[in-house]
Amino acid sequence: MIIRSKAPLRLGLAGGGTDVAPYSELYGGTILNATISMYAYATIVPRDDGRITLNSADKNEKYTFESTLALPLDGKLDLVKGIYNRVVRDFTKKPLSFELTTYVDAPPGSGLGTSSTLVVAILGAFAEWQGLPLGEYDLAHLAYEIERIDLGMAGGKQDQYAATFGGVNFMEFSKEDKVIVNPLRIHKKYLDELSHNLILYHTETSRLSSIIIEQQSKNVTNRNVKTIEAMHRLKEQAVMMKEALLKGELSKIGEILDFGWQFKKNMAAGITNSFIDEIYAAAIQYGATGGKISGAGGGGFMFFYCPGTTRSAVIEALKRFGGQAKRYEFTSQGLSTWTI
Repeated sequence: MIIRSKAPLRLGLAGGGTDVAPYSELYGGTILNATISMYAYATIVPRDDGRITLNSADKNEKYTFESTLALPLDGKLDLVKGIYNRVVRDFTKKPLSFELTTYVDAPPGSGLGTSSTLVVAILGAFAEWQGLPLGEYDLAHLAYEIERIDLGMAGGKQDQYAATFGGVNFMEFSKEDKVIVNPLRIHKKYLDELSHNLILYHTETSRLSSIIIEQQSKNVTNRNVKTIEAMHRLKEQAVMMKEALLKGELSKIGEILDFGWQFKKNMAAGITNSFIDEIYAAAIQYGATGGKISGAGGGGFMFFYCPGTTRSAVIEALKRFGGQAKRYEFTSQGLSTWTI
């Protein structure tokens, strides 16, 4: 028997950062994101020899342990171990024996929600294997708790819900720690045009998002006026983006992205740097009307809205920075699991 799962990565189109505590707890957050055809994968092969093998194929890391109620968190694939430990603690109440293999289509620190999406994929595989009673909201919330509370990894809430639900979603994070996922029915031709015009560009750099997120959270805790005002504006941006997509007013997408980018840079130090600014300026010079860094900032992927026939010129202009444009499509399905 083989149990498999996959969960899609996402583009955070608007409102990024407002899902991060303490801002979301004080003011409520609003996010608009969309999943794309890049995935995190998990495969479980049950075994009966009382051993556990964890294999991260993209990181080229593989470890084998004696089956136990809790695996040690020692810096070696702790994300995977944390999921196993929670599944055993909350559900199976007994050790499991298996080999788990994972792979992600984008590298860590890319800004596409790789870590959280991987948690959702692995958790989904365990749910498929063990028949865990987890609906979509339950699974996304559990993924959040494992990553943010059990493992103490800094970050927000949008990625777990995007990976679980899939599609284009307008998400609301209330002060009462509630999450509402509102799927948007975007006309197919609008999504096709959006994916054609929205260039996903990998800068061939990465960053540790937790450092930026911790600084952002600290700024909110300290009542930094500039940071809090910027995040208020990003919530407005999410509403603007939702209306533009639903109405098919795609000519506004670039300026809405640029509106958000100008405020996002005020949230914390390290979100941008001279290299990122240079890339952004070149994209605008050759026809893009707006864009942003994907995720917390500092490196990884950027994306730019290139209307009309400007796409090719922008891609060509960005080649000199050593990165590459990545092909993708928007997807409508979130986490999927199956057994062979």
